Amino acid sequence: MRAPHFVLLCRAGFESECGQEIVDHLGQKGVAAGFEGARGAGAVQLVFFGARPASERARLMPPLQTLIFSRQLIEVIGVAETPDSRDRVSPILSCLQDFTAPLPWSSLEVMARCADENEDLQRFVRRFASPMANALRRAGQLSAARTDAHPLIVIFSGFDSAILGQLLSSNRAKTVDGVPRLKFPADAPSRSTLKLEEAWHTFLAPERWYDYLGGGKLAVDLGAAPGGWTWQLVQQGMEVVAVDNGEMDSALMKSGQVIHLRADGFTFRPSKRVDWMVCDMVEQPSRVLDLVADWFEQGFCRYSVFNLKLPMKKRYQEVVTCLDRLQARLQQAGLNCRVRARQLYHDREEITCFVESLS
Repeated sequence: MRAPHFVLLCRAGFESECGQEIVDHLGQKGVAAGFEGARGAGAVQLVFFGARPASERARLMPPLQTLIFSRQLIEVIGVAETPDSRDRVSPILSCLQDFTAPLPWSSLEVMARCADENEDLQRFVRRFASPMANALRRAGQLSAARTDAHPLIVIFSGFDSAILGQLLSSNRAKTVDGVPRLKFPADAPSRSTLKLEEAWHTFLAPERWYDYLGGGKLAVDLGAAPGGWTWQLVQQGMEVVAVDNGEMDSALMKSGQVIHLRADGFTFRPSKRVDWMVCDMVEQPSRVLDLVADWFEQGFCRYSVFNLKLPMKKRYQEVVTCLDRLQARLQQAGLNCRVRARQLYHDREEITCFVESLS
């Protein structure tokens, strides 16, 4: 495949799903494209077939927030050959001279993307960032004062070549690598608590944070034990019904905001409508999807965050089938709902979904 036009970052091991998804999105617009992504590299290289200017390619890329498996979109501006171990800076500077966009860049990010977790390459990347940045400053191509400019991204998949790229100003994740910077709360019962926190930061508009989470809302946590997701709900001041046959964290129960019901999360239904239903149960994705659809069809909740555990094979097809099925059920019930899905950084073999009733 020829030099890529975009690099998409994703979770290592999900390169195929990331590539299939972006090619499908472009195909729905009548745009032909192909991808390559070595398993475990955590990145996919995308090529548009047919001659298109860079500005048109950028416009054709779907909004990042609509993609499930992509963490970041990087526009490729060049590929530098770097076979000489004594000087890998000069080929990159030479390649950048052919780039005509406004300079300088605001910052430099050097990454290693390889399928075999090459420790030598990882060490090289860490050492290479400083001399590369110094050379860019001397060439007038890097300035921290340019806060309005793009970061320059250098991606090594081996020692002999580097992909040079930049982020699209209006279609990008907040961090260069697309990974949120969240800190595990010391008093949370489990690390799964970060899934729900990341989901909120991913799906909820910051200016409406209080509308979604504040004001003493009511919530149900299905499959709650030991309480990682319940902890997040309590931190927002919610009253929570935690449904699980397992034990809940004793310190969390002392908050006075949690009622623990020993029951099956698939059969429990609330006596009145609640604001939030969250669910992180290990079960077949189709069964979880039907559970969520039931809750919305019967008017039991307004918002829901839930995880779909993916099979070992045909993961992308399973995601498409599940989300299409959920949309169909909500539409057949005459409900006006928004459905979004994302493979979060704190997910593993799963995706996280958000459904909100708009009526």
